[in-house]
Amino acid sequence: MSYLAWVGAAAVLVCGLTAAGAEKSTAAAEQPTGRYFEVRTYIANEGKFDALHARFRDHTNRIFKKHGIEVIGYWVPTDPAKSKNTLVYMLAYPSKEARDAAWKAFRADPEWIAAKAKSEEGGGLVGKVIEEFFTATDYSPIK
Repeated sequence: MSYLAWVGAAAVLVCGLTAAGAEKSTAAAEQPTGRYFEVRTYIANEGKFDALHARFRDHTNRIFKKHGIEVIGYWVPTDPAKSKNTLVYMLAYPSKEARDAAWKAFRADPEWIAAKAKSEEGGGLVGKVIEEFFTATDYSPIK
């Protein structure tokens, strides 16, 4: 399975979608029913994965919460090669507008700016970021 296919499959699984349910009305799938979800995949630069985990553990989670960014969870692929540099996480917001406002505030937060700068003194931690956005279907157990 390609990496992007894996990310898409993981996002669908986490959102509670199923292949059988996907055959139901696409109109229902297009209607926002609750929160706005974001799945972010970070591919860490060589030798920076531990520092990336530390930054999330020691700073990012707290700063996310401060700005109303709800963390659903963090995952590392089970594939041996990807498990050494890939972090996938899901966030939730009340709406797209709330997401945009929260990230604007997060990126401008002096605590975040300082934590990011300190963690990247020896070079950037993340080489690639993949962002995907989702809304839950009407039959999804998580909304």
